[in-house]
Amino acid sequence: MLVSFLDGAVAMGFLAAALMFLGFWRRSRAGLFLAFAGAFALLAVNQLLLAVTATYLEERSWLYLIRLAAFLLIILAIWRHNRAEDQSG
Repeated sequence: MLVSFLDGAVAMGFLAAALMFLGFWRRSRAGLFLAFAGAFALLAVNQLLLAVTATYLEERSWLYLIRLAAFLLIILAIWRHNRAEDQSG
């Protein structure tokens, strides 16, 4: 019971971070912030699915692919952001 509660709290934190980055994106229209918002939303979905399915060995589960996609999205967004700065300056 406590584990499910904590899983929900972590998912809520991920969603709060996603909304924060979405707000940054609305002000600046920088694609980096939109990618971070999407990545944190994916991490929230991953955490919720872990809680619902009660998968404790997540590294051996298909749910690991969602987390991998989130981190790949962050890496790609940072790479694109840095590449755009190199070309403009």
